[in-house]
Amino acid sequence: MPLSLRISREKDELIKKAAMKSGKTKSAFILEAVDEKLGVVKNRETTIREMAGWLSHEEAAVLRKSTEVFAEIHEGDWE
Repeated sequence: MPLSLRISREKDELIKKAAMKSGKTKSAFILEAVDEKLGVVKNRETTIREMAGWLSHEEAAVLRKSTEVFAEIHEGDWE
């Protein structure tokens, strides 16, 4: 079903750029955003939060501590 949407030129440009960056058409990009907002599909953050829900606070703290090493950058590794 066709739908007409009036948006500002600035917003249209932002949508065009985001769609191109993601390799989608503007229509596909907008439909994906609508699906996420409606909960038809889940975005990455929602999926991660739901999956993380099975950890207790203590287990989450241990996991967080265990993965801190991945945030470290050692310049020698990039030479």
